[in-house]
Amino acid sequence: MLKGTRQQLLRVLSLVAAFAMGGEANAAKPSGDVYADLKAQYARPLYIPFPSGTPYSPQLATLGKMLFFDPRLSSTGSMNCVSCHTPSFGYEAPVEQAVGAGGQALPRHANTLLNMAWVAPLFWDGRAANLEQQAVGPITSPLEMAGDFDDIVAQLSEIEEYRSWFDKLFPDEGVSRDSILTAIATYERTIVSGWAPFDRWVDGDEDAVGDDAKRGFAVFNGKAQCSNCHTGWNFTDNAFHDIGMGDEDRGRGVLDADSQKAQYAFKTPGLRDLTLRAPFMHNGALADLESVIMHYESGGMGRPSASPMMQPFELTDDEREDLLAFLRSLTAEISETAMPILPN
Repeated sequence: MLKGTRQQLLRVLSLVAAFAMGGEANAAKPSGDVYADLKAQYARPLYIPFPSGTPYSPQLATLGKMLFFDPRLSSTGSMNCVSCHTPSFGYEAPVEQAVGAGGQALPRHANTLLNMAWVAPLFWDGRAANLEQQAVGPITSPLEMAGDFDDIVAQLSEIEEYRSWFDKLFPDEGVSRDSILTAIATYERTIVSGWAPFDRWVDGDEDAVGDDAKRGFAVFNGKAQCSNCHTGWNFTDNAFHDIGMGDEDRGRGVLDADSQKAQYAFKTPGLRDLTLRAPFMHNGALADLESVIMHYESGGMGRPSASPMMQPFELTDDEREDLLAFLRSLTAEISETAMPILPN
């Protein structure tokens, strides 16, 4: 339930939206930026948080990027991290379930790697505490890259350029399982979504987004209550919720069998670069953003573990279009990732 000044602010935002739509004829157009206080909650950070024990260096991130793109980390030499986390698709894969070793579909949709420096724990079910732990899973899983670190270390050690990089950056360790994971995790922390029209609007450019997106911002924070879970600049509360998707995947509940709240609960994904990341949800069951909004309007499948925030509501057609305009404004205008040159 919204209380106090936030509730009053959202009332003002609804009046702004109504004025722009031509409604509430007696409402005077507010002066100044009535969105300012709410926009401040979504301001981007200026620095990437790196672990104190592994500070950023461009050389370490470059090494991690080469490993991220290197198929030699897989058992067949045909898969790499990019196979499921493709830059062109918001660091996801444009299929319902990611495809692993042998061409078999994996149980879940590939989650984005965007802005993971600010996310913990990781994976849809939160089974990894940090990016170093996260990288182990896909590399060694028999269903995914099916790699073996003994084989990976031996193979990379035979490549002079890799050996030289590791000796310089890890002089007491060289090529090892831990140094490989440290390098990959350092690169992954640099995968940050670019400035989007929404960010320019937050920074003060009133022409960066249209009036429809501004009204959609009010809907997002008000009537639709999306901001209950999609909070902050990365639009995630880093928590787990059962949003009633209706499949049999118990999500967080597999790790926390005694908690009813954890059953069928999945990590709240961030919303950056959404227009690149379809299909949506942990199982890829919703093909587009329109379907996502309609799912939330329906309240989802009711069951004991369902989040209390999953309550049915109804948007008008105009409100739905405005909300879509706002969500689309979260996609960066320029998003390019150069391919690294891999050592031989």
